[in-house]
Amino acid sequence: MAVLWLFSCLALFRAAQGHDCGVPAIHPIVSGYHRIVNGEEAVPGSWPWQASLQSSNKRHFCGGSLLNEFWVATAAHCKVTSDDIVVLGEHDRSSPVENIQELAVEQVFSHPNWNLPPRSYDIALIKLATPANMSCTVSPVCLTDDVDLFKSGDLCVTTGWGRTRYNDFNAPSKLQQTALPLLSNEECQNKYWGDKITDLMICAGAAGSSSCMGDSGGPLVCQKEGAWQLVGIVSWGSSQCSVTSPGVYARVSRLRGWVEETMAQNSPA
Repeated sequence: MAVLWLFSCLALFRAAQGHDCGVPAIHPIVSGYHRIVNGEEAVPGSWPWQASLQSSNKRHFCGGSLLNEFWVATAAHCKVTSDDIVVLGEHDRSSPVENIQELAVEQVFSHPNWNLPPRSYDIALIKLATPANMSCTVSPVCLTDDVDLFKSGDLCVTTGWGRTRYNDFNAPSKLQQTALPLLSNEECQNKYWGDKITDLMICAGAAGSSSCMGDSGGPLVCQKEGAWQLVGIVSWGSSQCSVTSPGVYARVSRLRGWVEETMAQNSPA
């Protein structure tokens, strides 16, 4: 069975290679408004850009998104250091047999304006010490375009290993997913978060599901023409992971210029 799965996986991976990013070899199945808080388990390998950021003792503390073989995007507030590890290709963190990649951190670039104003520019880029090996369970997500292609009400997906209840000390071992509707910034300001919301943020949720602690830095992705685009990075929200308040994400479309410039100036020759 393992050999058959390997051949099937490789065939799917090759089929997806006509796309540079955003097309998983293993297709995700999202049933709707399930929760990361009391969440829905993802199809193993179906979010191949998902990274687990772990401390040197293998403790998961944040998520991330693979952008290319050398770069992972996460939240600045995760405070990644060169002592941490980036794990790719993981689904079940309790499994000793998954074909994961544990990659060292060469350098971390946090946005120079991080937290100015408070909670804005919540993005960091991790440069990997060695390149990730692309496979059917490890491949990059697309960056959303400079102009927002997605609007209020569009259904997007966030993934992570964050807590399933805010007061639960044990995070799930298997990758969770939830579908969330986007909110306009005006709606997010007027109904929920007031002037805390800036144009560097995007809100999603308030529809029965929520990100929670441990999901920080992970992806909010929306699909366009068959490819998944990184629209947001899990940043902040309700201290109790309320499913009736939207989560707030760094707005990637406003930060893409800095991302591309940073990668271009610091990538291997």
